[in-house]
Amino acid sequence: MTGAFDVHWQSKLFSAYALQEVFGKPIEAETPQSRLKQVGMLTVLYMMHQNHRKLTLSNIIEVTGLTRNGAAESINPLIQRGILTETIVKNSMGRGTARLFEFSPSVFDRLT
Repeated sequence: MTGAFDVHWQSKLFSAYALQEVFGKPIEAETPQSRLKQVGMLTVLYMMHQNHRKLTLSNIIEVTGLTRNGAAESINPLIQRGILTETIVKNSMGRGTARLFEFSPSVFDRLT
């Protein structure tokens, strides 16, 4: 069973991981502003993950108040880095598609 102390340390480790992955391994032609947005987005996504909320573009937009393009602008590089994986699923209405994001299993392997 995971205790509050373990959760606290995992959160600290995740923050350090996010900074190291994004700022320590810049993508070619990426701006510092883009990297800062990615770290902020990772923080939001981690909190959503901890609260068992699906990481869909619609949910991310609802939580952050960003536009669809604004959210995608911060998420796409995280997919490119291998931090997130993307799956196309049916949307909540069952009539269209939605982008579902998940943290790569390797992210949490590095935090243990």
